[in-house]
Amino acid sequence: MIDRYTLPEMKKIWSEENKFSKWLDIEILACEALAELGQVPREAVAEIKKKAGFDVRRIAEIEAVTNHDVIAFTTNVAEYVGDAARYIHLGLTSSDVVDTALSVLMREAGLHLLERLRQLRQALLEKAGEHRKTVMIGRTHGIHAEPITFGLKMLLWVAETARNIQRMERAVEAVSVGKISGAVGTYANIDPRVEAYVCARLGLKPARVSTQVLQRDRHAEYLTTIAVIGSSLDKFATELRSLQRTDILEVEEPFKKGQKGSSAMPHKRNPITGERISGLARLLRGNALAAMENVALWNERDISHSSVERVIIPDSTIILDYMLVKLTGIISGLMVYPEN
Repeated sequence: MIDRYTLPEMKKIWSEENKFSKWLDIEILACEALAELGQVPREAVAEIKKKAGFDVRRIAEIEAVTNHDVIAFTTNVAEYVGDAARYIHLGLTSSDVVDTALSVLMREAGLHLLERLRQLRQALLEKAGEHRKTVMIGRTHGIHAEPITFGLKMLLWVAETARNIQRMERAVEAVSVGKISGAVGTYANIDPRVEAYVCARLGLKPARVSTQVLQRDRHAEYLTTIAVIGSSLDKFATELRSLQRTDILEVEEPFKKGQKGSSAMPHKRNPITGERISGLARLLRGNALAAMENVALWNERDISHSSVERVIIPDSTIILDYMLVKLTGIISGLMVYPEN
């Protein structure tokens, strides 16, 4: 997703620094659990916790040679830790770290989106109260039908946003799982108690069953939920765009001082933010389709999903975050013309 649309909170969540920090947390927690089981010396764990670190640029340098991101990461961590690094990643496979960390990041992003949704709901609720008696014509087929109030229209969107909050809560729960079950998910080289220990401290539940990866129906549910929410925002924006037409002009999105509508027609005040929201919703729906394509992997795993997810998961959360902020701003600053 292009950087200009990435708001600071979401940018921090999806930063390389945060990703590798989560990877390091998982590696250290696994070492702690193995020490509890007597499989790693406690003094080695203390040494790891004291010295462990990483450098994003150095990891990139190593990966340019190894062509493997987790090996590059653990190699760099070992440069900080020294001899005790031989206990890092003991019994784990790369997906134990990558998939579990991705769940944490998706949870963080989802909780942030939930806060944005609650802000939108509040803005809509305030607008509904403000215009509970503002009479307007209801339309069916685009044709005048019977009178309604603008407050009722806003209240309809309040209810839909409340449903979207519930959907997002369920989606966050669906992805809040981890797996530390080793190669092909059999626990052959790692005790299940390590998985329980790591997940509990990350705020996740252990997957009931996994292969070498977490199953991608969870990720598809998360991204289709984001697409549904985006479609609601598209619906709201489309209605406001319709009501802003010159021959109707019942509402108008905010138009700030100095803003220009056209290089050729200076009188124009176009609903450009609403149009942007509608356009971005199309990306979310496309990303949701890609997420559903990721569900079917070969046997116990392949990595055909990986390249896709590196784009669609951060991008979808970033896009929805931006859309929610922009629509909340439109609703809060909406110009309503009761006489029309």
